[in-house]
Amino acid sequence: MAATGSVSEMDVAVWEAGLEELFARLSDCFRSDQPRVQARAYVAGLLSRTERKNGWTLAEFSQDAGPQKMQRLLNEYAWDEDAVGDVVRSYVVENLIEPDGVLVLDETGFIKKGKKSAGVQRQYSGTAGRVENCQIGVFAAYVSGKGRALVDRELYLPESWTEDRARCADAGIPARMGFATKPLLALDMIRRFWLAHREIGWVAGDEVYGADPELRDWLEEHRIGYVLAVKRDTAVTTAVGRHRVDTLAVKVPAHAWETYSCADGSKGPRLYDWALVDTCDYAGPDNRPQQVLIRRARTEEGELAFFLTHSPRPVPLARLITVAGRRWGIEECFESAKNEVGLDHYQVRRYHAWYRHITLAILAHTWLAVTALRNREEHPPTIPPERTSVGYQRHPDGLAIADQPEPDRHMMIPLTLSEIRHLIALFRQTAIPRDVITWWSEWRRRHQALGRYYHYQTRIRAAQRNATPIPAT
Repeated sequence: MAATGSVSEMDVAVWEAGLEELFARLSDCFRSDQPRVQARAYVAGLLSRTERKNGWTLAEFSQDAGPQKMQRLLNEYAWDEDAVGDVVRSYVVENLIEPDGVLVLDETGFIKKGKKSAGVQRQYSGTAGRVENCQIGVFAAYVSGKGRALVDRELYLPESWTEDRARCADAGIPARMGFATKPLLALDMIRRFWLAHREIGWVAGDEVYGADPELRDWLEEHRIGYVLAVKRDTAVTTAVGRHRVDTLAVKVPAHAWETYSCADGSKGPRLYDWALVDTCDYAGPDNRPQQVLIRRARTEEGELAFFLTHSPRPVPLARLITVAGRRWGIEECFESAKNEVGLDHYQVRRYHAWYRHITLAILAHTWLAVTALRNREEHPPTIPPERTSVGYQRHPDGLAIADQPEPDRHMMIPLTLSEIRHLIALFRQTAIPRDVITWWSEWRRRHQALGRYYHYQTRIRAAQRNATPIPAT
């Protein structure tokens, strides 16, 4: 929640100038003006209020005579989508980089019909929560205290595709492309980020990536810390022998659990109990031990999650919890990129057309994220917007949580990506009076701030009531 100023037409003009500045960096990515101008129109359409963002609707928004130009941009025009991705990645680093920033790995599904879209088949989609006919994209996002943005992407090609070269040729998949697992695609993205910027503090990911020894070995060799989720049957070596991580959780004494919020959710702090267990498995040039981070839900069931961690230098428990919590940042990127800039709205079949749409959607989403950051910097929050890794002192009689300040009627949440996109569209594309647009924006953000405040209070009071007293020792 922040005390932010009113949004004016001048603010919107500054935001749009930032987008033009970003696009000016892309001049070498296009062989001529035609694809560059069309790409700019495509991004404008992605940022518009158009409900579905495909070639037809984007062409209609741009007032083209038909969808041919938008379709040619993705399928035929000469431009380098990988070079555009490099510029966007540098833009993220310039604006969001922090020593403790986290490169987060995850995949998301794009539900499709038919069998001709590159990489499509019936496979499990975490987005749908079931097996669907879909494409799977593996992504990397950079998450720090300043913000979060997608920085890279790869299309997962199942073996059913890579073993059928005729089918690959029909979808425009290069002959050199063989089968690669999701962790291997993720490792390619980590390497690209590392070679370009040499700045990765931490890497986080779910069980798919935590289970891959090649990925972990590369991170350890390059002295990059990680907090990677692993399955409950993962075995590690300890001072008392080799054990599954779920067996270790049973052996953790009651006084060794600490309560922390790994991040703020929409309804308050995400409070869990945490424990850290040393192992005798050493790794990396500095021969430092791996550790097992255990997360326990603060419910009667006490659901457990396990993370394998490694750091090239000693770090406190709170730092590891911060990294674990920032893994949620990529989920927020997926949600906002799909809702705001049509990450999943494309209607393309060919391999490189998928990369082109996804890259331009990432560009639009990244610009929104950086614009939101700059607005927060110009209007600093009066209450910290992020309480990542806030510890909550455990006492014998329960959990002590500091009281929060009383809500102020002038408090507003910072501008969100959705609000920024909405304001630009209203200021530029409607005849609504400017003061009415500003009033509604402030009304929304004040009510959202108030709702967030009371959600937060409800969550932390419930945590106090449910806190388990620590047994006397």
